[in-house]
Amino acid sequence: MTRRSNRPRTGTFVALDIGTSKVCCLIAQVDRPAVENGANFNVQPRVIGSGLQLNAGLKNGVIVDLDVAETAIRKAVFSAEEMANDRITSVTVNINGGKPLSSTIGIDVEIGGLQIDDADLQQAFQKSLSIGENGTPRTDRQLIHSIPTGYKVDGNRGIRDPRGMYGEQLSVSMHLITALNGVVRTLQNVVEQCHLEIDDFVIGPYASGLSTLVQDETDLGVTVIDMGAGTTSIAVFTDGEMVFTDIIPVGGGHVTNDIARGLSTPVTHAERLKTLHGAAMVSDEDDHELIDVLPVGEDEHNSPNHIPRSLLNGIIQPRIEETFELVRERLTDSGLDQIAGRRVVLTGGASQLQGIREVAPIILDKQVRMGRPLRLRGLAESMSGPAFATSAGLIAFAVGDHSTDLTATGFTRRETTGLGSRIGSWINEHL
Repeated sequence: MTRRSNRPRTGTFVALDIGTSKVCCLIAQVDRPAVENGANFNVQPRVIGSGLQLNAGLKNGVIVDLDVAETAIRKAVFSAEEMANDRITSVTVNINGGKPLSSTIGIDVEIGGLQIDDADLQQAFQKSLSIGENGTPRTDRQLIHSIPTGYKVDGNRGIRDPRGMYGEQLSVSMHLITALNGVVRTLQNVVEQCHLEIDDFVIGPYASGLSTLVQDETDLGVTVIDMGAGTTSIAVFTDGEMVFTDIIPVGGGHVTNDIARGLSTPVTHAERLKTLHGAAMVSDEDDHELIDVLPVGEDEHNSPNHIPRSLLNGIIQPRIEETFELVRERLTDSGLDQIAGRRVVLTGGASQLQGIREVAPIILDKQVRMGRPLRLRGLAESMSGPAFATSAGLIAFAVGDHSTDLTATGFTRRETTGLGSRIGSWINEHL
């Protein structure tokens, strides 16, 4: 019996990254490789269309204005279609709201001394579709991912592929990620109002990990921290699998609002100050550098206030420190801080703030690097930074080219149809 080959799917794939501050649509194409190198086909999707649109329809990862969100999605998709000279019908979408819950449960299947086959794995997967985080049937939450993180046969651990083995009992450890039904269905409705079908929902930090991590990091243990405008999301990877995820409702937009309130300046000007002059740490030189601050209600042609840069960064630093302290607290509470290793990859638009890479190691006590999209050709220079890691990861998920040997099952749009097909796909993807 052969192992799965990690062969990427071919064709056209679309990512729809719906964020708090922006909507990004990427259309990528994968051609069948001419040369195969064992199980590794080394195929990189090629971006043929992209669209970017400001979005004010979400708050903390949750839709708060249906019309504004729909308009932003339509404009981003239209721009990508125009560039690709193509029309799209389905998309892979990120989700960063709905209070995602991450848990690991054990699924046991009685084998009766027979040989383990696909039917036994199907039975385990079917159980994971209906069991909640506490072992009871799931009611108010939607399953987003069900990721097998380990197999045991009659108590024997470390099994990668149980098919073909004999035993009395097969045990599968499943990492389940769920989100509130209402939030998921609202997001689904907005996308469908744009005449698009949803192929899969992918939790945001998982997508970011797919696009920014390398093999050694996922094997040895790493934490991805995706700092967006409305949320900061976490994903822990070890032994090639994502084993924990969480989302904190604090992001770069909160820093901007702090500046606006603290300096009594318009939000748009506060964002400009943060981008041009802001830093996550106050330095001695900041006292000697003056910056211009436009007061609320004043005309831009009037004389602005002059303040030392230290005043601006003195507002920014506490919020950034608080964000990383919350991340550290969530990791500690999960019990996976040690398993996650000493490696952190920062990504997301808010991670580009000057000095943030210096603050993170102090609070988290880990080695930190910046994460940018990998394994994606044709991405515009303006979209090659940390702010577009999730967008690139959605393409990686859709293509199925999990170069880091990460595995997942997708969000199922229709719970009552096509179960056999989904189970078959799951078996092919994971084994």
